[in-house]
Amino acid sequence: MYLDSAKKKEIFAQHGGSETNTGSTEGQVALFTFRIAHLTEHLKKNRKDYGTQRALQLLVGKRRSLLDYLKAKDIEKYRALIKELGLRR
Repeated sequence: MYLDSAKKKEIFAQHGGSETNTGSTEGQVALFTFRIAHLTEHLKKNRKDYGTQRALQLLVGKRRSLLDYLKAKDIEKYRALIKELGLRR
């Protein structure tokens, strides 16, 4: 499996403050970004996998709404997260 509990803890420790803070917006955006990158690579190899394509679109929408929320709440954290994750926004 590409995303085990150790990898999740690492992502949340790096972006969410601590590995148990799974509700932080920054941690969730980082986790969604990791999953989006994985699904994108899968779709490059399997271009007719429409179920994965739909799941990818839903994840991108969730990440977008979380980023919009973060932008409204704290613009500095938003800018830092965008720069750290390398997102085009």
